[in-house]
This record gives sequence, structure tokens and C-alpha cells, in this order.
Amino acid sequence: MLEVRNITVAYGKIEALRGVNLKVPEGQMISVIGSNGAGKTTLLNTISGLLRPRNGVIYLDGKILPSAAHLTVAAGIVQVPEGRKVFTTLTVDENLTMGGYRAGRQESNKTREQVYRMFPILNERRGQTAGTLSGGEQQMLSIGRGLMSSPRIMLLDEPSLGLAPKIVKQIFDLIQEINRRGTTLVLVEQNARTALAVAHYAYVLENGRVILEGTCSELSKNPQVEAAYLGGLETSCQADSTSP
Repeated sequence: MLEVRNITVAYGKIEALRGVNLKVPEGQMISVIGSNGAGKTTLLNTISGLLRPRNGVIYLDGKILPSAAHLTVAAGIVQVPEGRKVFTTLTVDENLTMGGYRAGRQESNKTREQVYRMFPILNERRGQTAGTLSGGEQQMLSIGRGLMSSPRIMLLDEPSLGLAPKIVKQIFDLIQEINRRGTTLVLVEQNARTALAVAHYAYVLENGRVILEGTCSELSKNPQVEAAYLGGLETSCQADSTSP
């Protein structure tokens, strides 16, 4: 479905991604893990058209994906940014309206009600200014806003960032539900244990390169991953599959 092939991205003379390859089969959840500065957000920003690669190509359904953000959204790829970045001065309902700007009124209203059913707390807060929501509620709103365009692929950047463990579990339960409903997901997450537990397949980024890839079971048993990201503790794998 989505293929990143030999992508190199640079900020001036500094290469943030170097020859990265990644495949995202339709209907699966792919996790990308790595430490701060590994290039995870740069990868998502490049897929979504916010950054242009110096080298390499991104394909969607075998065709070159346009390297412009509005065209990427039109192709069915939506990014949920790190740090939520909701429109703080707009209400919950207005934020969702912004997410569904490409859809007609009837389709937008239908999707909005689906979002409210998935996130009941947002339904209760429809008229509340987004800046007054809790961190977990803002994360739900950010995901809900992304769903308003009915994406084929959703790019999630650090959805657990800054949230309490109880809220993190709730957010990841919802992310898994979104995947079960048919949306393909690319999840960037520093919480490697959780990322591996929910994904079908994962990639490990280090210094802008993919150094490892495999299923949850394969990576959780890898001594390098275990030592660097899992703290030597066993990881429960819920979504193992074969290689993409």
C-alpha cells in the first residue's frame, strides 16, 4: 500500500534520514521506535508532505505520492502531530469541522457523529474551547480531527507524550479500535513496549537509519532492542504477523 524507498532527508548539511526503507501493508499497524533524534518525526513529516526528501521516493498503491501536504491529505494520508496541536481557541466541534474541511456537509456530519460515538467525552465537550481540555482529551480531539477526513492511512506521532499511564492505555485502546475498523496506521512512539505490543510489524530507527525490523516477537527477543528500549523486561505481543 505505502512504501518508503531509500529516503534521505536533510536539514542543511545534517542528514536526518539516510536511505530509509519502510513498507506499510493495507490494514496493518506499523510501529517506528527509536530514541530522541533518531528521525522518527522527520519520517512522518516526509510521508505527509511537510518535508521533501533529498533522495528517494514514496509510493502509494504503486504510484509516486505527491510531495505536498494538501495533496497527501487528498490521497488519504493524515498526520496526527506530536504534542496534539489542537486549535486551542476553537471549540471541540469547530476543531472537528477543520479536520473535515475537504468533505461535503453530509459526509462531514456523518463522520463527526462517528467520532463522537468513539470519543464520548468529546461529545460532552462539543461546545468547550479546546485549550481548556485535559491533555488526554486534547489527544482524543487530535485523533478525532484526523479521522474527520476518513483517511486510509493515519500517521500518529507520539500519542502517549505527556499523558498519565491510565490515559495512555485508553488512547492505545482507541488506536487499536481505529485499526480494527480498517484504517492503516503508522505509529511513531518512544514507549517501545507499548508500540511493539500493539503493532503488526515494527522498525527501529537509529541516527536516521533503519537498523532493525521485524514482528513484535522478533524485536522483543532481540538483545539490542531489549537492552536499549525494553529494560530487559518481557513484552506482551498482541498483534504479531509476518513481514510486510
